[in-house]
Amino acid sequence: MNILSNVLKTYKSSLLLLVAIILGGIAGVIFGPKATIVKPFGDLFLNLMFTIIVPLVFFSIASAIANMSEMKRLGKIMGSILLVFAATALISAILGVIGVTIVNPLENTDVSAIKELMTSNEEAIADANELTLLDRLVQTFTVSDFPLLLSKGNMLQLIVFSILFGLATAMIGEKGKPVADFLQAGTAVMMKLVSFIMYYAPIGLGCYFATVIGELGPQILGGYVRAFILYLVIAIIYYLGFFTLYAFIGGGKSGVKVFWKHAIPPSVTAIATCSSAASIPVNMEATKRMGVPHDIAETVIPLGANTHKDGSVFGGVLKIVFLFSLFGKDMTSLSSLLSIIAVSFLVGAVMGAIPGGGMIGEMLILSVFGFPAESLPIIAVISTIIDAPATLLNSTGNTACAMMVTRLVEGKNWLQKQLAHN
Repeated sequence: MNILSNVLKTYKSSLLLLVAIILGGIAGVIFGPKATIVKPFGDLFLNLMFTIIVPLVFFSIASAIANMSEMKRLGKIMGSILLVFAATALISAILGVIGVTIVNPLENTDVSAIKELMTSNEEAIADANELTLLDRLVQTFTVSDFPLLLSKGNMLQLIVFSILFGLATAMIGEKGKPVADFLQAGTAVMMKLVSFIMYYAPIGLGCYFATVIGELGPQILGGYVRAFILYLVIAIIYYLGFFTLYAFIGGGKSGVKVFWKHAIPPSVTAIATCSSAASIPVNMEATKRMGVPHDIAETVIPLGANTHKDGSVFGGVLKIVFLFSLFGKDMTSLSSLLSIIAVSFLVGAVMGAIPGGGMIGEMLILSVFGFPAESLPIIAVISTIIDAPATLLNSTGNTACAMMVTRLVEGKNWLQKQLAHN
């Protein structure tokens, strides 16, 4: 009974969202286009979320960087962490693209009804296509005036500004302490505001999903089932295959044995809590038992929980491809594939540092690719159904990364020395 109550407590918010989405989907199937009568209730949730997104992104990112003491650690450790995190996230993005290329979740789905939503974006997309590569890079990362940052349409530019602001605050030391404290307080206030709005999320998303299903028809539900199965298959392959490979790179055959001997508790904790942050203590203990030095374990695990999320990278690829298919955008060209990899990489590697990063990552996808705001609930459903396996990859992957970082810092035979010492 205690186990059941703990599970219900852990998954309460996810279960409420899932039930609301299912009920909304059923209502959409039964009532068809008439279900659009509840669309204003969905719009209310979207408007609330889009209203807070700009201050939330700014305070969260700027505060995380301004208060980051880990950056003062040894350059070799931090450099190794950066290399390992970037390499594994890139591998995740490429594997995700291969997966959705083989199995497209929306293949043979009639999506003609939703193409009308793209009308308002066609001019902007056409204008963007006329820009040179350098001009597009400038417009992607910067704006010409400060007020332009205060728009959800310039999310990537706001992230760049927030990072620079946080770095400037951190680098002036004590003089920047009041600003760093203000940023931290601002983050706490915004997260409390998010919690208020999320009480309404089941109603808002349920009503919006009823509208989506009512307009598009029940065929999109099959797309979600295929998306979940595809994600589960990729997650199993990555968990069993690539984590074993990473452990081998980190410590050879002995590394593989040591990793799997201690990887189960972090894995179970990740699935049970659906929280990378809640898994930090168990991950840190398991990593130290694997022989990873304390200073490396105590840097990789907390930093990885915030900035290294391979499961979110897979999820980012799935969401982008889902929208590409839904709106009939070409994803076979080299530029499209590279942009999918780059944005999914950013969603996993950067968005993980932000509290409530899933929703912000989804908004980043909409902003970069020019999808309408109305498509947010469509990919929010994917976040809900892949939550548990994504957390498993996000959290447990950091233990394997800790072994690879140790090899770069301590040398090839670090594990043998550690085992001999014990």
